[in-house]
Amino acid sequence: MRSVAVVSVGRSDYSIYRPLLQRIVTHPELELRVLVSGMHLEARYGSTQSIIEKDDFPISARIPVLQNEDTPEAVATAIGIGVAGFGHYFADSRPDLLVVLGDRFEMFAAALAAVPFNIPILHLHGGELTEGAMDDRFRHGLTKMSHLHGVATELYRQRVIQLGEQPWRVTCCGALSLDNILSIQRLSRAELESRFNLDLSTPPLLVTLHPTTSEHEQTAPQTDALMAALRSLDLPIIFTMPNADMAGSVIRERILAFCQKSTKAVWVENFGPEGYFSILGEVSAMIGNSSSGLLEAPSFALPVVNIGNRQKGRLRAGNVIDVPLFDSADIVAAIRQAISPEFKAQATGDEHFFGDGHASEKILDLIANTPLDERLLGKTFHDLNQS
Repeated sequence: MRSVAVVSVGRSDYSIYRPLLQRIVTHPELELRVLVSGMHLEARYGSTQSIIEKDDFPISARIPVLQNEDTPEAVATAIGIGVAGFGHYFADSRPDLLVVLGDRFEMFAAALAAVPFNIPILHLHGGELTEGAMDDRFRHGLTKMSHLHGVATELYRQRVIQLGEQPWRVTCCGALSLDNILSIQRLSRAELESRFNLDLSTPPLLVTLHPTTSEHEQTAPQTDALMAALRSLDLPIIFTMPNADMAGSVIRERILAFCQKSTKAVWVENFGPEGYFSILGEVSAMIGNSSSGLLEAPSFALPVVNIGNRQKGRLRAGNVIDVPLFDSADIVAAIRQAISPEFKAQATGDEHFFGDGHASEKILDLIANTPLDERLLGKTFHDLNQS
């Protein structure tokens, strides 16, 4: 029996992981352990570990790391606490394989703690770029600590190899979150309205804004510019709340203030996987800087207004309108374009950068069938001029 520890630190990675967790937990030769940390354990972010418990996946450890503040010092402190906490767990119960995803600092802490224990690491979604966020450095650091890589596109595979990883270690699996589109039973409009207290009679905007962490000092004016644009349009809005990033509380405070003053705006702390993939089929456009606008929204032919630098460097399809700067007038113009019939027709383009919705099958094969031997653990640097 091969023990597989999967690190989940918030709602965003859990919704991505879910199809894979379902495959691991039913595999006769795998033992699933979910290691929960970050936003999952915080009441202020909705205590989303309850979603994992409801789905009946086994939580083997709860490792709290987040501080009350969202300053650079708090992030650095959280990383240190995370390394210690995951290290204590690995000392007591070393898994055969550790699975991490993406670019969060909590994921980085888990992988860093695994290094001295010589635990094989599988990293998902490496090779991507988010030039406006410090997450780039965590993502590429995770690549160098990992032994196997499941990437979303061939371009990202080449980037991981460019970072010195041997080609045999890097598999193009597609984007795992797209498996949800095939597997999740979506809620009806009436169920969404009832469960989340929404009015969907007029399709609203879905607004998700996260801090651009490489320029987090600008979070307040950037958020104010977006809020001014939304006020001038007077359209129905559903806000989702930001991640636990530096200056995330600034965005949260402004969302709450906006909703208090507007009869057309509401906020939802956490939709959960079923709710989120259901609401994408009901809204008129997605606004903000979430990776979901580039990754999942194209499958719903959903227009997206992507603002600022947070997602700079990611592949994007024809459903995306980029607004480089947080300028209210530019944001208003982009939203009007996004909800126009002409652009909605364009958003149904046929770009399929991120796979066919069967990534979990390919990743499960890596988890179950890769020999965890000296060849895997004995990493060497792959130079690009090697044959």
